Amino acid sequence: MSHPVPDAHGLNLFAADPGRDLLACYLPQDLHAHLLPHLERLGGLAGSLLDDLAGVADKHPPSLSVRTRAGIDTNQVYKHPAYVELERYAYSEFGLAAMSHRGGVLGWPTPMPPAAKYALTYLFVQAEFGLCCPVSMTDSLARTLRKFGAPDLIERVLPMVTTQDFDALHQGAMFMTEQGAGSDVSATATEASLGADGQWQLSGDKWFCSNPDAGFAMVLARSEPVDGLRGVSLFLLPRTKPDGLPNNYRILRLKDKLGTRSMASGEIRLEGAFAWLVGERGQGFKQMADMINNSRLSNGVRAAGLMRRALTEALYVAKHRQAFGKSLNQMPLMQRQLSKMAMLTEQARTMVYQTAQALAASDEDASKRPLMRIMTPLIKFRACRDARKVAGDAMEVRGGCGYIEEWSDPRVLRDAHLGSIWEGTSNIVALDVIRAIQREDSLPALRNHVEKLLAQGAPVAHHLAALQAERIERVFAFAESASTSNTSEQARQVATALYNVVTMAGMRWEAKRANMPIRSLLADIVLQHRLAQRDPVADPLLADPRLVEWLSTSL
Repeated sequence: MSHPVPDAHGLNLFAADPGRDLLACYLPQDLHAHLLPHLERLGGLAGSLLDDLAGVADKHPPSLSVRTRAGIDTNQVYKHPAYVELERYAYSEFGLAAMSHRGGVLGWPTPMPPAAKYALTYLFVQAEFGLCCPVSMTDSLARTLRKFGAPDLIERVLPMVTTQDFDALHQGAMFMTEQGAGSDVSATATEASLGADGQWQLSGDKWFCSNPDAGFAMVLARSEPVDGLRGVSLFLLPRTKPDGLPNNYRILRLKDKLGTRSMASGEIRLEGAFAWLVGERGQGFKQMADMINNSRLSNGVRAAGLMRRALTEALYVAKHRQAFGKSLNQMPLMQRQLSKMAMLTEQARTMVYQTAQALAASDEDASKRPLMRIMTPLIKFRACRDARKVAGDAMEVRGGCGYIEEWSDPRVLRDAHLGSIWEGTSNIVALDVIRAIQREDSLPALRNHVEKLLAQGAPVAHHLAALQAERIERVFAFAESASTSNTSEQARQVATALYNVVTMAGMRWEAKRANMPIRSLLADIVLQHRLAQRDPVADPLLADPRLVEWLSTSL
């Protein structure tokens, strides 16, 4: 007889995921086959060793030493060995920050497409969320440097941030937020001055700096004597100056955070710190926006991964916990709760891969940028908000044990709340959806993408066809109206509605491409539960036992 308190520790989180085969829709066949054993191995680690290390690191956050016992300034961040071991797996063994920028990672000869990186990150984050922020910033810093940096600077720095030699690695960071300049970057007060020797020096305070002891950080500072964004430039700040001496900035303190406790976030004071200019003077925000957008996509990926971990735990408990003579997952009300969690989780997964494809396409063809430009804030806005709900519902499925710090649920719930704050709060990101429509004409690109997915996907059932067509038409008309009239208070409704339409269409495409009819059922649930007006006392699809049976097949 199984123990009455189910414990999924040791579960392979890749093998336990019935949607794992979806990745084959988004990768070349040879790359997918090559990655499968790596995904299988990472799934086993994420459900055991990495999860153990993450639990220890969460309970032993980093500390800051500003001076040695002899009174020498040191500004040293001390990380728990468990966190350092997690870093080795992420950066060195699996090369998560390097695989988009060079060949050789995991034995693959060329840089991998975004879908491959995000599939691995999706698994890794199910064990450890906090570290995936520095990993993402290191990856994004390399991307932004490659796009805008001078050739000699790229040649100098890129190998240091993309190496898998852990001892030689220089991690990346992004120092942008100030006390008076959070979402309003135009209020940036940090100053950049150009010395007689042709070197830039940065002075000022940065208020929220994750990974503050990183080897390199992208920093926004005011270099021009004009107000607003036109006076802000982008700089690359090294931890150590070219002469080998520590750079002129201090970590004033580390933040005591609700979540991501394993990873250091601090306050930085720049005191004439040496930095290299990246890109054009006065165009800093435009260039930093590329790094921010990449980080926003990574936020969405991490939210999707957290939802998957929360759902896996809930499904395992529901399958193996007995009450009133039967398993919890045999009870209709529990089936409804699990189905709703699954809908949100699978929407996020579909959006991860769809946005990854849009990113890859825009990198190859600039004319494809409008689609990527709107997909990125869509996933950041909705997936990060949904993660908070799924994490909370999973805790409830486990019951009282879910509220105990010995289990993963509290850590997942605490971490889930950060996604809606990092790289722009929900309001800011929803407004960015409107800006993408207004400034980059992204709505026609998104409409075309949805229509293409539906044309190539499994057809909607006849009794739902008219509803689907009407809802799609209404959503795009609403988005067009809100953006044309600049009705900012409708931005969140617009973002949610567009996200639901894209994920519904993506699921229908996946249903045919992967020969997975269950994706059509999920698309039907999205249509009826998230896009259609509902009778509050009639919603049978959410209690469909076929969905719960599919979800529990590998547990």
